[in-house]
Parts: sequence; C-alpha cells; structure tokens
Amino acid sequence: MPDAQRDPSRHLPTGLIDCQSHLFSPAMIAAMEKRTVDPTVYTREGVRYLRMGDWLRKVPPLYLDVDAKLRTMDEGGIAMTALSINDPGPEWFGDEGLAMAHLANNFVADIVHRYPTRFFGICVLPWQDVKASLHELNRCSQDLGMKGLLLYTNLAGRFGDEPEFRPIFSRAAELGMPVLLHPAKAMTTDVVKDFEMTSSLGNMFDNTIALTRIIMSGMLDQIPNLKLVCPHLGGTLPYFIGRIDHQVSVLKRGPKYLTKLPSEYLQQIWYDIVSPQPLAMKFAYDFFGPEKLLYSSDHPWVEPQLIRDCLLTLNLPAEHEALIFHKNAQLLFGLSK
Repeated sequence: MPDAQRDPSRHLPTGLIDCQSHLFSPAMIAAMEKRTVDPTVYTREGVRYLRMGDWLRKVPPLYLDVDAKLRTMDEGGIAMTALSINDPGPEWFGDEGLAMAHLANNFVADIVHRYPTRFFGICVLPWQDVKASLHELNRCSQDLGMKGLLLYTNLAGRFGDEPEFRPIFSRAAELGMPVLLHPAKAMTTDVVKDFEMTSSLGNMFDNTIALTRIIMSGMLDQIPNLKLVCPHLGGTLPYFIGRIDHQVSVLKRGPKYLTKLPSEYLQQIWYDIVSPQPLAMKFAYDFFGPEKLLYSSDHPWVEPQLIRDCLLTLNLPAEHEALIFHKNAQLLFGLSK
C-alpha cells in the first residue's frame, strides 16, 4: 500500500498509457497442454498450472480475458495499453520456436486490430534462431504494426547481450522499436524457490543481471540509438551502481572498452515504475528524472490503481506526472496524441 498521502485536492488522472500488461494466448496454452516436456500446462482439481521445472504458476481464466482487462483499464483511467504475452517466450520451445512466436504475435495483433485505440502490440521472437527472429521482427513491425519488442531477461538460460543476438538489436534500432526487458524463469530459481520468492526476488535480480550485462557488454556504445526499457525501476541496479563504477574505474575490474562509467549508461534507458513502494519511485525519479520513467501496471498480477496511487503520493509537479503517465510513452512508442 502507498506509504504517503496523496494531495486530496488533486483529481485522479485519466488518459494513462500502461507500458507493461499481459495476457496469455489461448492457442499457446493449448499447445503447452499437449507437450510432454517443459514448458507444459496441466489442470489439477479444476486449476490450470503452467510448469517450468520447479516453478509452477496458476493460469486462471482472468489471465486470458481481454474484456476483463478492458474493464480494469477503464476503472484505472488507462486510455491505452502496451500488450504482450507473458513468459514462456518462444525461446523455450526449441525447433517449435517460430511457430510459437507466430501464435503469440498473431494473438496480440488480433486484439490490437479489434481495439486499435486501446492497445498497441509488443512482439516476441524465437531468439534461438537469429535468422527466423529477424524475419519475424520485420513481419511484426511492417505487417502487424507492432510498436515494441519483448526481451526476456534470460533466453532459456542464455543472455541477450551475447554477440550472436546483436543483429536483432541493430534491426530493432533501425525500425525504431523499443526493446522491453521482462523477467522470465529466473536464473536464480534454485536459490529463491523456497518461500515462493521466485517472482518477488528472483525476477528482480534477473532484471538486474540482464541490464548490467547489456551495459558491460558495450552494446549501448555499439548501438547508441537502441531504445531500451527496463522494468521494475531497474531491478536493484540503481541502488548499487556506484559500486560497479568503483570496480570498473578505480579497481580496474571489468571491461576496458566502455566509453563512460556504467552509471552514465543508465541515462540512456527508460524504466517502468512497477514497484509498489513510493520511496523506491522517488529514488528513481531523483536518479533518472521524470523523462525516463514510464507508468506501467504489470496487470493482471498487479492492479493498475496500486501503481498509479503510489506515484500520486509523491505529489510531483503536474507536468512531471503527465510525462510519466502518458507523454513519455507517446514519444517512445510513436503513439498519436
């Protein structure tokens, strides 16, 4: 819950743009129900579960319900939503990756086609096949009108900064498509599965590791016009980036090819504010400035009003709230006003 008080004289905002929101594709769920190796979906005692090794997640009907999402958007003052599937992404399906990408992207594109003023699409790719990924990225941009690309924080155990994947990022930059990081099955699952900490802790460290690797790989120098979005206020990285700066610049531990301090690269990145803690939002606001923050909900796992109200308790200047709630997203994704 918000730990500060919103100015009661301020009206609740409308016209919000939600930059992280998900639905499961029914076709992908049906395909996983037929699989004998993970990722699989099964039903037990009337409850549907998605299984990826030791990580089990419930998939209730709400998570596939576009009408329910629209009602939630209306209740939260959300005008438009960036829509994507949730993990597992196509990279988990081996030779079936391209077929699963088609299922996912066609599903999202169909919803956008049905509700063009309410949704814009974020695509997924079969990263295990770079050639197929480039073809699918072009299809999603040019034929389906997708506005962004989802990059899972690990790609079935690999990381997006690996040189093999660099052509995909270069093409996304050429197309002007933002790349949105999003947690997948955490690389740290084995050490956080106790006490059900995979989503609460494991995913946040996956965000941190993926973003730090991208910075340290030199990708942001090689592709300076890449539009990168990190979720959840940057994971934990903003809180100890000073230590990384010190390691690189003073102790000379780390890459020698970076052209500036690791902390300076953080200013090239956008951050969504899905972290229901006003003090964390205030830290990000002070650290990055309002021009780099994006309102997002992570619905259906988080109710949009919670994130909205946490930000409102900061009582920011109205023009800064407008940047975070919708203007930054309009500019980043090329949306009509």
